[in-house]
Amino acid sequence: MTTYRDRADAGRVLSERLTALIGEPDVVVLGLVRGGVPVARVVAERLGAPLDVLVVRKLGMPWAREVAFGALGPGGVQVLNEAVASRLSSDDIAEVSRREQAELERRERLYRGGRAQVDLTGRTAVIVDDGLATGATARAAVEVVRQLGADRVVVAVPVGAQEAYELLTAEADQVICAQRPADFGAVSVYYDDFHEVSDQEVTEALTATA
Repeated sequence: MTTYRDRADAGRVLSERLTALIGEPDVVVLGLVRGGVPVARVVAERLGAPLDVLVVRKLGMPWAREVAFGALGPGGVQVLNEAVASRLSSDDIAEVSRREQAELERRERLYRGGRAQVDLTGRTAVIVDDGLATGATARAAVEVVRQLGADRVVVAVPVGAQEAYELLTAEADQVICAQRPADFGAVSVYYDDFHEVSDQEVTEALTATA
């Protein structure tokens, strides 16, 4: 098992798996908020590609928020898992969606500081996170990015569970995962420094690569 010093170190290692994208036109690197952004910053710099954040909010069951029935993305995109969402009333879905939409919009205003979201229409979107545990957020992100018009979707992570990797390969055009340990555990195990990424770090990453 290889551990990374921090997310920037993971980004450097991951970048070596993505060198085929250097010089390709229309590549956009999207850091999943918040932990994926420091990794994505390094990847974007290495690829010479623009960096943007991707705010995806999971829609949790009212009585068990950790159980997702769908997800929200920018631009009003909503992804529903019909098998789970069918257990809820339309009022329940609307209430959870309103709450998460408000938080999504708050974060986007905070991080972008008035800058427009990068247009993904016809582009190659590289979705970067700091790791894949269940892969639920990344799977929602893939669908969100497709609905936002991306022509090709690549998911890139420094470490991930084999099961999550296999699920994503069925949905993304390409999945790059630098490590897939047999006994995965938790993402944090693979980092010496796995501090909670602050809003300020996210904002600074976007400003530095603007």
